[in-house]
Amino acid sequence: MPILRALCLSFGLSAPALACDLALALAVDVSGSVDTREFNVQMRGLAAGLRDPVVSEALVRGQVHLMLIQWTGASRQRVTIPWTAITSFDDVETFARRVEEDMRVWRNYSTAIGEALAVTLEKFDDVPHCARHLIDLSGDGASNEGVKPLEQHGALKAAKITVNAIAIEESEAHLTDYFFENVIVGEGAFVVTANSFDEYPEKIRRKLLREVTRQTARN
Repeated sequence: MPILRALCLSFGLSAPALACDLALALAVDVSGSVDTREFNVQMRGLAAGLRDPVVSEALVRGQVHLMLIQWTGASRQRVTIPWTAITSFDDVETFARRVEEDMRVWRNYSTAIGEALAVTLEKFDDVPHCARHLIDLSGDGASNEGVKPLEQHGALKAAKITVNAIAIEESEAHLTDYFFENVIVGEGAFVVTANSFDEYPEKIRRKLLREVTRQTARN
C-alpha cells in the first residue's frame, strides 16, 4: 500500500483523488450539411479513436475528463454526454459506446461555430481541477450564423482553454485555412485536415493521439 494512502487510512481520512491532466470537450458538427451517413461516420470514428490502445491508456493515466457536445446553428448546442471521469479502461469503453449510440439532436440548421465555442467554454466551470482545458471541434463548413468564432478568442484565452479543430473538406475547399485563421486558439493549437468524411476516423484517431499523449517539459 502506498505510504500516503496508508497514512490517510490510519488517520481516518480518504485518500486524495488522482490529478486530472486534461478536460477534453468533443464538439461534433450536426449542421444541415452533415447527412445521416456522415454523422454516423463521425460518431463511430470518434468512438474508435477513443478505443485506440495508446489513446485509451493515455486517457486512463491522465485521469482525463471527457464531454460530448452536438452543435449546429445559433442557440442549438447541447451536451449529450456530460463530463465523465476516465479512471479505467472500462470507463473508456463505456464512454466510447455512449458516443456510438448517441442520438442526433438536430438535422437541418446552420453552422454557428462561435456559439458552439461560447457554450462549450461555460462547461469548463465544472472541471476546474483539470490541468489542461481543451475543445476538440469538428466541422465541415465555415461559420455562417451567430457570433463570429474570432469574437470568442479573448474569453477562451482568459480561461486558458485551447481549441483544436478537424476540418472536413468534403464540400468546402480551404476550410483548413478558415479554421486556422478563425477557430483555433491557445498554446500549441492546431488544425487537422480530413479531405472527406471517410478520412475522418483515421484523422480523429491521430488528432486524439496528439492531444492526450502531449509530452510536457517535466516528463
